[in-house]
This record gives sequence, structure tokens and C-alpha cells, in this order.
Amino acid sequence: MSGGVGPTASDISLPREEEHQHIQPVSLKPATSTPTRGGFLSFRHLNSLAVMIIMSASGMVSLGDFVFVIFSFIYIYFLSRVAFSQPNPASGSQVFDPRNKILRLYVSFAAIIGLFAPIAYIFEGIFVGDVEGIKAAAPHVFLLASQVFMEGIAFSDRFTIPIRVFVPVFYNSRRLFTLVDWLRAEIGKAEDGYQGSSKRLILGRVLAVANMALWSFNLFGFLLPFYLPRAFRKYYVGSKVKD
Repeated sequence: MSGGVGPTASDISLPREEEHQHIQPVSLKPATSTPTRGGFLSFRHLNSLAVMIIMSASGMVSLGDFVFVIFSFIYIYFLSRVAFSQPNPASGSQVFDPRNKILRLYVSFAAIIGLFAPIAYIFEGIFVGDVEGIKAAAPHVFLLASQVFMEGIAFSDRFTIPIRVFVPVFYNSRRLFTLVDWLRAEIGKAEDGYQGSSKRLILGRVLAVANMALWSFNLFGFLLPFYLPRAFRKYYVGSKVKD
């Protein structure tokens, strides 16, 4: 997250151990200084897959979200064969310096606000019986977990830099619509005669607003104006990008 989590869960993400080290915008990835040949998916990505399965089995995920994830999986393979089959530049595939402390702090903040807090909110809703709150928050959590899992695939040595950019941009754009629905649901609770505690009502609204602001900034303030141009410049020109 993939925040991620974040650079989440990710759209912004910390670098993780793989054959090539990367930093991507939202998901949490442990950083290392030297490339190593790691497994195809890390423990974090398998955890994200577990979250996807649990939420799917609970019936809180719509058919449209399922189709979106499947489509994204197919489409990255299509892009990798048709549009971006050229190998990554010899200078490496890191777009930003993985030692950047500001970016690391941003990742941690996005992970807390974008993934951990909504998951805790959903679990509390199960105990207090807040069905509407759970249904409203679940699509965002499912898609963010799916993004983290897809980042594990896209950041393998099988795919080039533009594919790795596509995943967070594509998922972040989709999740903004689910966040709008979540915010509407939280605001509409009072009008629908919400019987729960006022504390949870306020918490749900704060979380929805915070995530809407966070991921809107992540897409329009980071991914599109900074991450995307640098990644494509590095891919096509092969020039060194210093953060």
C-alpha cells in the first residue's frame, strides 16, 4: 500500500527485495541497497491476496470490482507485449531514490490512513453491526489490497517501467470512485436514521474524507505530474533520474 499500502499500499510504495529494486508510489516494501533475486511474490503481497480472498468470501465486493481486477491483470500482459516490450534501461529501473526519507514518511502515512485504519474500521463494524459502514469501506480496501498484489506482479523482472507505473495510476483512478461512494454513504447515515454511536459516525466520515484527500493528492499531485513523467523519461531516454 501499496499506501500504497500504500507508495499504496501505493500508489506509493517502498522498495522491496526483488531482482531489481524499485520504489513505487503506495504500498509497503522493505528496502535494500543491493539487488537480489527474490521470489515472485513477497509475504506482504501474499497477505494482500489473503485480504482480497477474505473480503470476496464475505460478499462485500461487487462484481464490477472483480471484473476490474481481472481486467487489469490481463491488460498489463497485453501492454507488456504490444506497447512496452523494450527492456528496461541498463542504468536500472528505480525512478526515485529508495533512501528518500520524505517519501518513506509519505508511504507510512498513506499505509496508516489508506489501509490499516479502514481495515480496523471494518472489523469494528462487524462487532457493532454497522453493515452500511462496512459495505461502503470494503471496495476501497479490496481494491487497495488488489493494487498491492498487482504491484508484486508488475515489479518483477517480467515487466518494464511503464507497466509498473500503470498499476498505481490505474488503481488509484478507480478507487477515487469508490471513495466518493464511501463518503456519500457516511454522510447519508444520519438521514437514514443511523442507530450506532456518534463516535463511529464521526470516525467513518473522517476516514472517508481523509482517504479522498490523500488519494486525490496521490494521483493528481504525485503520480501524474512527477512519477509518470520521470518513469517514461527513464524508460525512453535511459537518463539518470536523481531525486
